[in-house]
Amino acid sequence: MADLESAMALVRGKPFDGRTPPWADPVIQEMLSRITDTAHTLARWHTDGDTPDLEAARRIVFHTLDIEATSEVLYRDLLHIEWAAANPAAVRRTVARLQQMARTYNISLDGLTEDTINLVLSGRPSPGTNR
Repeated sequence: MADLESAMALVRGKPFDGRTPPWADPVIQEMLSRITDTAHTLARWHTDGDTPDLEAARRIVFHTLDIEATSEVLYRDLLHIEWAAANPAAVRRTVARLQQMARTYNISLDGLTEDTINLVLSGRPSPGTNR
């Protein structure tokens, strides 16, 4: 986990800082994919471990959403984090942010994302709240 944290600490913004030479499109997509995968892995480890660190999970997700604003997997992670933190106001803000992103980019949310939204808005306690 320490190596992944160190790698994410090196990520300072979007690859190529918004200046995209035509040849770089596939490279940028690959970099964004790896950044997102790493952030997702860290967020889940911090959320689901024996000693959850929800603040660390939240920090890594927000940092990565600033770089890749359309990542549904990171929004799902954030929903799980806020649900585990028993923070219904943050859950509602995250749902609103996710829905706004989908409207802005004209994206249909995937079934797993819709299921996650329904779960965290259901009023049921997170499995982690009984720790």
